[in-house]
Parts: sequence; C-alpha cells; structure tokens
Amino acid sequence: MSDTESVVRQAVSGRVLHVVLDRPPANALGAPIIAGLAEVADVLERDPGVKVAVVSSALDGFFAAGADIKQMGALTPESFAEYRDALRAPIERIAACGKPVVAAIDGLALGGGLELAMACTLRLATPASRLGLPEVKLGLIPGAGGTQRLPLLVGRGRALEIMLSGRSVDADEALAIGLVDRLVEGDVTAEALEFAARLAQFPASAMAAIIACVDAVAGAPAEGMALEGESVVEMLRTGEAAEGIAAFLGRRAASFA
Repeated sequence: MSDTESVVRQAVSGRVLHVVLDRPPANALGAPIIAGLAEVADVLERDPGVKVAVVSSALDGFFAAGADIKQMGALTPESFAEYRDALRAPIERIAACGKPVVAAIDGLALGGGLELAMACTLRLATPASRLGLPEVKLGLIPGAGGTQRLPLLVGRGRALEIMLSGRSVDADEALAIGLVDRLVEGDVTAEALEFAARLAQFPASAMAAIIACVDAVAGAPAEGMALEGESVVEMLRTGEAAEGIAAFLGRRAASFA
C-alpha cells in the first residue's frame, strides 16, 4: 500500500464512494493527503458508477486540523505559493465535481480541514465537533477557499467575526448559523453513509443540475479566489506569518508588531 493509499483510503459500496482520512495525529493537509485528495477527485470526475461521496476521518477527535504547519515552516514565499496551489487544486475539483459530497465531521475541523469540509456539498457533525479558521493567529489568512465559502454559508458579519477572532465554533452554534447542516448523536460516519445511499438512488443528472443552480446564486468566484490566493502568499512575504509559524512550532506566544 502506498503512502497516499494509507492516509486517504477509498472504498465504493453501491454507488457511494467512502473517503477516509487517516494521517495521525491530526490529518494535517500535507503532501500525502493532498495527493490522496487528487485521486479522490479523479474518481469523482471520471467514474460514472460513483454518484455520491462521503469524506470522514479515522482519527478520534479530528476531521482535519488544517494545513501542515511543519511543512509550511520550511517554505519560502515561492514554495508556499506552490503548496497553496497544490492544496487548492483537489479541494476545488471536489467542490466542482457535480456530485453530492458529504463531510462527516467528528471533532476538530480547523483551517484547511474546515476549508475541505466547506468545499463539500453538505456537512454532518457530532455535538463534540468544533470548527474554525484560526489562520489569523499565525499571521495568515485562510488560503484554500475559506474567505470565499464561509461568508456564503454563514453571512458576511459572522464570517468576519469568526476569521478575525480565529475562534472555534461549537457544534450547536455551527448548526444555528448554517456552517453545518445536521448534528448527529452517535456515529456520524454511519449516518452520512446512510444518507449518501439514499441520495444515490436519485438521477445523477438531476442532482448535478440542482448543485449547479444553487452554486450559481453565488456568481463566479474566480476574482475572490484569486485575491485570496495572492494575499495568503503576501502574508509570508511581507507580513508576519513567519513569526506566527515559528511561534506555533516553538510552542510559544507569537510577538506581532
């Protein structure tokens, strides 16, 4: 089994693709998971036998805790831009695949982990889940679609408050503001797979059309995504992200100007 296959497992049952993230300790979105998500996107785009997908985690307490900060700490602005593009690419392909993709969240979905969940069509979570975009604490901004998708889900004011404070949202609040679509007592992955199996009974063309029509309400996101992509790299080049990342890795408080 390759590294990619071991950290991002795929299994198809009926017409449902089950994707399991398994990169201890926290499913950091480094190269192995990025490569695995690209393979998931390949299946969603090319396999007509797959009509719905579920993304879950094998780790207790984590859906995905964000970008691989250890990897980021060794990057120059140029190589950070490459990392940004590598992470964004499969997330955007999953978002645009035209098939319902359900995130099954149990525990922390932070930073890039929440950006992956928000790129999914729907999000189911447990009462123990917490969600957030804490990049500001590192002197960064969300760079994999977070600044664009969070306002669409929860509104401009709530999105700004969450991102500017870097705080985590508990499950009850996440449901109330529309960040998650359903809370599940018990096994959220089993519930998501059951829900996906019901969706898989419906015509793929109709589901794809519904998703496309709803997504059209937001308009073309290319300009916002481009600005986000440029801004996140600029934080490393001229901002204070280097200090934020170093402080995180050194387990100390950051000293921002």
